[in-house]
Amino acid sequence: MSEEKVLTARLYDIQGFSVQDGPGIRTTAFLKGCPLHCPWCHSPESQAYYPQLSYIDMRCLGVEACDSRCIKACPHNAIELGGERLDAKTNEMLQTVHVKRDLCDNCFKCSEVCYPDALYRCGDDYTVDQLVARLLQDRRFFKRGGGVTISGGECLTQPAFVLEVLKRLKDEGINTAVDTTGFCKWEIIESIMPYTDLFLYDLKHMDSEKHKAVTGVPNEIILDNCRKIAENGGKMQIRIPVIPMFNDDEENIRKTAEFCVPLGDAVTVIQLLPYHNLGVTKYLRISDKPVMEATPPTDEFMEKLKAIMEEYGLPVTIH
Repeated sequence: MSEEKVLTARLYDIQGFSVQDGPGIRTTAFLKGCPLHCPWCHSPESQAYYPQLSYIDMRCLGVEACDSRCIKACPHNAIELGGERLDAKTNEMLQTVHVKRDLCDNCFKCSEVCYPDALYRCGDDYTVDQLVARLLQDRRFFKRGGGVTISGGECLTQPAFVLEVLKRLKDEGINTAVDTTGFCKWEIIESIMPYTDLFLYDLKHMDSEKHKAVTGVPNEIILDNCRKIAENGGKMQIRIPVIPMFNDDEENIRKTAEFCVPLGDAVTVIQLLPYHNLGVTKYLRISDKPVMEATPPTDEFMEKLKAIMEEYGLPVTIH
């Protein structure tokens, strides 16, 4: 008789005391893997499903301190001497390392010997029991309107796991939110709706061709699922990342507002999220490839977009 397979999912982070991922104080579980590849993504480590070697230069204590352990441990010669950085405590220059990404196969031999965790594994597997137990450790913080948010990447690429976690949390009386791109089969969203108090729902562009050209996927499924959530009694915070030269023009903002109006009371708030370049440093942790950089929108510009959407009677905030 074969043993029953244990349901697992791959996560890259669990963040406690989060106030950006839904109402109140929340704990957010971030699952790896996403069908979209947005070049402005502030969590690029969320896009690939497989575990990745990540490197934070500022954590490195210098090869002199550890006798080049990581270089010696790598079986593929993927770790080499890199640049130097100034040690803030000793005011001395430290010799750090560099990851040759074309040679690295994410075996993590280097991270196993890196005691300051400058080199570390990004992506670990959890069972439902393990994740729920970790999330419930923070339940004392949820008493004033908080709860748990399941996020990503796109968490609904691991739907069976998310459904079971949400069921378990609701059995414990925990408020739940799901942060999603909406790019999945409707049946997946439909299955989790009874256990989801709020959807944090991304809308990136109203033009499907432009959406696909930049994110890698069209938007028809996303918009259709958004309508169906509203039709079936779900609640949503609509999130619009405001990205320069992509979706920040008045025409797209008005079309987005026109799409949101018929959703009615299903939309609790529309959050305008101004682009920031904090994700650039995260890209450098996992890749040497160039990434998108742009000038963040000004406060005045964001207020202008907010005023446009408010013309349609929508509840709008700048987040």
